[in-house]
Amino acid sequence: MLISSYNPNELGDILVVITAPDVENQDTKIADDVAQITSEDGKLLGYNFMNASQILPELTSENGQVFLKAAQVEKLNAKLKKAGFDKFLTADEDPKFVVGYVEKITDHPKSDHLKVTQTRIAEDKTVQIVCGSPNVAEGIKVVVARPGAMMPDGKIIWPGQLMGVDSDGMLCGFRELRIKNAPDEKGLFIIPDEWQKVGEAVDFAKADTFYPVN
Repeated sequence: MLISSYNPNELGDILVVITAPDVENQDTKIADDVAQITSEDGKLLGYNFMNASQILPELTSENGQVFLKAAQVEKLNAKLKKAGFDKFLTADEDPKFVVGYVEKITDHPKSDHLKVTQTRIAEDKTVQIVCGSPNVAEGIKVVVARPGAMMPDGKIIWPGQLMGVDSDGMLCGFRELRIKNAPDEKGLFIIPDEWQKVGEAVDFAKADTFYPVN
C-alpha cells in the first residue's frame, strides 16, 4: 500500500509517504534529505522526502493526497537507493474512492446500530464493510473509500474491524467527503443510479455540483 500527501502550507516542501499503519514505537533514520520510519521489528512504515519538489517538480501544484504514478515512484526509489536505503516503494495506481453498490445488509452481531454490508466495488469483487449510517440500504450506489484512501480531514482508511467484525473500507457520507453544498447531516452520499458505473473512480467534480446553492 502506498499513501502519499504533500501539504506545503503546513509542512513545507516535504512529501509524506505511508506504507503501513502507525505504531507506538518507531525507529527513524535520516540520510540525504530522506527520513525512513520503521517499526521496532524493521517493518517499513513510510518515508518523508525533504525538498521533494527537487525530485518531483510537479508536486508544486499539489495540496493534499497525491496519487503517484509508477514513473514518479521510480524516481523516489532512485533517491532512496542513492541515500543508502534498501526498502523500496511499490506503485499503487488503483483508485481509492470508487462507486460501490450495496448488495446485502445484515445486522451487526454486537451492535444495535451498525450494519454489515456486502458491497460490490467491481464487476467481479464484493467486499464486506461495516457501516453505521442511518440511510444505508440494499440496492444503492455509494462512495466507497478503499484501504489506502485519505479522507479530506487527513484520516487514512485501513482494513480492520469494527466491534470484532472485519471491514474492508468505508462507505462515505456528506460530512466525511465535504461535498460542497451538501446537507450538514449524517448519511451516506447516495449516487444517482445513472450517474456512474460500479467500480469507476468517483467523479468528485460532478459531486461538488450535485447540490444546488441555496
